[in-house]
Amino acid sequence: MAVRVSVIIPARNEADRIGQTVRSLWDTKPNGVEAEILVVDDASEDATSEIALRAGATKVVRLKRHRGKGAALRKGIAEAQGEILLFVDADLGEEAGKMWQLLEPLVRGEADMTIAAPPPDPAGGGFGFVKGFAAWAIRKATGFHPTAPLSGQRAIRRKVLEQITLADGYAVETALTIDALRAGFRVQEVPIAFGHRALGKNWRGFWHRARQLWEIALAVFPRLWRR
Repeated sequence: MAVRVSVIIPARNEADRIGQTVRSLWDTKPNGVEAEILVVDDASEDATSEIALRAGATKVVRLKRHRGKGAALRKGIAEAQGEILLFVDADLGEEAGKMWQLLEPLVRGEADMTIAAPPPDPAGGGFGFVKGFAAWAIRKATGFHPTAPLSGQRAIRRKVLEQITLADGYAVETALTIDALRAGFRVQEVPIAFGHRALGKNWRGFWHRARQLWEIALAVFPRLWRR
């Protein structure tokens, strides 16, 4: 029996990469997978929606105002039809096709959620503080030792998301891992060699990571207090 998969791609101002991301997913779709590709445009100011449709997205949903990644994913989940949901970042480009590997442990019945764990980036985006904090929070809350706590590339059974409400903004991945593990679901990291756009060590990158750290902290500390 074919596996029904809904690929959800949250996107904001990704006109330069969204087309390649969508095409890569279609070009590499495994046999035995019935797929739909849903792009949720988080009020982009460029041609993200139009390019995604031309590239073959099954459906593009455009949010009227910028609401962040968590809200975009929640909208995609509400629109999705699949029994497994595959979250893919819009800027992966040709690397997106590798994310089908995340399905394998779920299909074999070994996991309820898988997370793509990339190799270390030799260039590095920042100094690793946000990643380290997220990893500490997950370990403290659940005992699970993640290597890729911030990875947005995930395959998830629908039943997981029926019991969990995704956090807002940049906290979505860290909070999802904590909530899934605490609910008793099986979480597994899958090593996959991929990369995507890094912000680097500049003012824009530092501002992004500061916001990321703040939003993760706001989501994580109440979860730690509720232990």
